[in-house]
Amino acid sequence: MDPAPLVLMYHSVDHFREDPHLVTVSPARFERQMAWLRARGLRGVGMGELLDARAAGRDRGLVGLTFDDGYADFATRAVPVLLRYGFGATAFVVSGRIGAHNAWDDGPRKPLMTDGQIRTVADAGIEIGSHGRLHVSLPETDDTELREELEESRARLEDLIGAPVNGFAYPYGHAGDREIEAVRAAGYDYACHIRPDAPSRHAVPRAYIGDRDGPLRMRAKVLRHQLRRGSRL
Repeated sequence: MDPAPLVLMYHSVDHFREDPHLVTVSPARFERQMAWLRARGLRGVGMGELLDARAAGRDRGLVGLTFDDGYADFATRAVPVLLRYGFGATAFVVSGRIGAHNAWDDGPRKPLMTDGQIRTVADAGIEIGSHGRLHVSLPETDDTELREELEESRARLEDLIGAPVNGFAYPYGHAGDREIEAVRAAGYDYACHIRPDAPSRHAVPRAYIGDRDGPLRMRAKVLRHQLRRGSRL
């Protein structure tokens, strides 16, 4: 997969006082970012739709929108904005933490989507993907734990939404050859990375988006992708 499609990586959309890991975008900033995309003729879509369109040569003007971890604010704050703009997205959910909080972080506690919220956003047309079972760094797992992280998380999510779960996002963006091959062997159609050494369908690079990303920074990130791709979106 070279050049790679343009994919933006979000996490949380919420009001905040402190955000040491820079995972949160304020609701007002998020709304402006979505408006910025639409004003430039770009449409946010989920990863499945983006990759299918790309394979058919119809991905011009499409931008992948991904949201890692499955925060509850995705359902309450992000999805209403996405639907209002006619955008899609993919939410990568930590299956073993549904309805709990981000226990893997040492920052502020954030609630994660419940079963009901996940079903609701899936019914609204949002793609649900796996972000593992417990949000562990996969290179630190043995082969058995790695298989459980990949297979059990997908089975849990498929049972929850009653539909296939085709995508995976590597927790922390940590994945080497072993992990990428394991995701492929587990039957996932694609996987999202952050900055892979060798982009592929199972190591799709993404551009981080945070609360500091106003119009100039958004434009710079889109232009950087266009230059790498060699053509305009």
